[in-house]
Amino acid sequence: MLFSNNWCEEECEQNRLAAGSSEFQRDLADRVYTSQLIGKVPDLVMHGGGNTSCKTVTQNLFGEKIDVLCVKGSGWDLGTIEAAGLPAVKLDPLLKLRQLLKLSDEDMVNLQRANLLDSSSPNPSVETLLHAFLPYKFIDHTHSTPFLALANLPDPMAAMREIFGVAFAMVPYVMPGFELAKIAAKVHDETPQIEGLLLAKHGHFTWGDTAKESYDRVIDHTNRVEEWLAQYRVNKSVQVKMPHAHEQQDFLLKLRGALVDCSGTANSPVIFNIIQNEDTLRFLCRDDVSLHAKAGVATPDHVIRTKAHPLLLEFDDVNKSRQDLIKLISSYAADYKSYFQRNATSSVAPKTMLSPLPKLIWAKGIGLVGVGATAKEARVITDLAQQNIKVMADGADAGGFHPVQEQDLFDLEYWSLEQAKLGKAKPPAMQGQIVIVTGGAGAIGSAIATEFHAAGAEIMLVDKNAEQLEHIRSQIDPKISILQADVTEPDASTRIIEAVTKTFGGVDILISNAGSAQQSSIIDMDQQLLRGSFELNFFAHFSLAQEVFKTFRKQAINGQILFNVSKQAVNPGQNFGAYGLPKSALFFLVRQMALECGVHGVRVNGVNADRIRSGLLNDAMIAERSKARGVDEATYLAGNLLKKEVQAHHVAKAFLALANSDRTTGHVMTVDGGNIEASLR
Repeated sequence: MLFSNNWCEEECEQNRLAAGSSEFQRDLADRVYTSQLIGKVPDLVMHGGGNTSCKTVTQNLFGEKIDVLCVKGSGWDLGTIEAAGLPAVKLDPLLKLRQLLKLSDEDMVNLQRANLLDSSSPNPSVETLLHAFLPYKFIDHTHSTPFLALANLPDPMAAMREIFGVAFAMVPYVMPGFELAKIAAKVHDETPQIEGLLLAKHGHFTWGDTAKESYDRVIDHTNRVEEWLAQYRVNKSVQVKMPHAHEQQDFLLKLRGALVDCSGTANSPVIFNIIQNEDTLRFLCRDDVSLHAKAGVATPDHVIRTKAHPLLLEFDDVNKSRQDLIKLISSYAADYKSYFQRNATSSVAPKTMLSPLPKLIWAKGIGLVGVGATAKEARVITDLAQQNIKVMADGADAGGFHPVQEQDLFDLEYWSLEQAKLGKAKPPAMQGQIVIVTGGAGAIGSAIATEFHAAGAEIMLVDKNAEQLEHIRSQIDPKISILQADVTEPDASTRIIEAVTKTFGGVDILISNAGSAQQSSIIDMDQQLLRGSFELNFFAHFSLAQEVFKTFRKQAINGQILFNVSKQAVNPGQNFGAYGLPKSALFFLVRQMALECGVHGVRVNGVNADRIRSGLLNDAMIAERSKARGVDEATYLAGNLLKKEVQAHHVAKAFLALANSDRTTGHVMTVDGGNIEASLR
């Protein structure tokens, strides 16, 4: 598939006008615009990959003109980059570095930071010097899928000559930094007529006098490589086998548990991202897939995300026991430790081994499984993995896939400047935890989701109101997962477990929150009303809790179940028997499940809340009840010992507190501002 040229002169001019009238502002506006055009196409660059720059002129505090290089800063993604993500560095000090024979990474970073115009800017790209040494105003560097296939061929030079003639030159593989910048500049100086560089095993550089000229070349060059590769593609007829849905689900749960077991601590759960499209499944059926699994990565940058190799699981491995999966993972980890020991000895500085567990799993019949501490990390891994298998397939068809060798991969994986991209911040308290929240479209459910999401958890928000679910998702985070389901339906529990397993690989916490308050006096109550209330306010909770507990057992990971009970369970209200009776049963269920599940490491707790403005206690009911008591609405809602209204976010904090209380089970926490009649003790 060819790449579209998305340049729009009108859009670009609008950006220039918004940026300002100076040469610096207009150049930077153009640079931001085309950087975003490139970054929004995954097969050009992915997840922080690639970099762009422009050389321009600005003034210092004394009004003196100075030449600067605006280059992509560390931590920024081209698809969303703004002017702040292209820090300006004084150009002359960078150019002087070319005179040196060698330069340490530390000295390079220090000099670049020392010459930033704004000291609060992010670190300039590790390839800043390459951008500086090439004598062009606008420069673009991509890791496009076609160019990576070209760069990893057994004879990329011959293919490059066939495609571009003398308009391109090739730079041999060198790790990014000072040495690569010097070699690339030398290659350019020896062939000044060229309009692009092919960096072996790495990617593509091109340039222009304008942002448009450079961008046009990115698209044109990439399309010419794509057209060349297309003539070699072989579409073999492959029989794709897939396990039954229940086998796939059981496999993912066992796999997640096995990975946690191999990590050595139950406090290190993992999140999956599963890619199961036709192209992926066909690739995993190739005769040479085992060779590709050991070959390496399409560009060395990927190794910090995916490791050098995936764990390859055969079709029959899907039905193996958790213990057998642990053995396969342990074998992978042993191989990684050997890889580390072989290569660490040649390093000048001592290295500390990273986790030896796989970050990427190729599972035949299942697809690609990204293994991350967060859903975002897992998605990044599978995005890169999909690009890698495209590159491998195209390379194999066009002559072979020959990526960088082991020592070069190790050097990138353990290079301090690459590791800095991953960040070292302390993880949030709920990172790695997968949380189901039912009744997610209501006030309390959405508050719970907001609280747990802020604490780092991955959320599966469940409700029968699809429109409201979408609204809640847009308010919290467009990337959280939602599922429309009526929890009273017979298959609801099964559907919820299927959805959360396909999305994240399993579950750690159930917050069973869905409910509705029906009013009727006991004497006049219709039995259908009571039965309906029991279906929603008890049996739906009971059914889902049973399924979640079974899921915990399959994962063999300690989990927890949290119920939204109600003060009605212990302190009945007039005409609320239809609501209080099933809630009393739910209150008992908390303690019964805690009693029976504790031996399996599963904690069960609940929250009793009262007078929360929500779908249960809506504006009409508040008005009616406050009027009946002869008080205003604010006084009614603050009718507790503290004389303060209790809100949905207070209830959400109680659920989070219980989730973090790792030595508490069988407990029901009251969140009502103080109500002696509803006290549990």
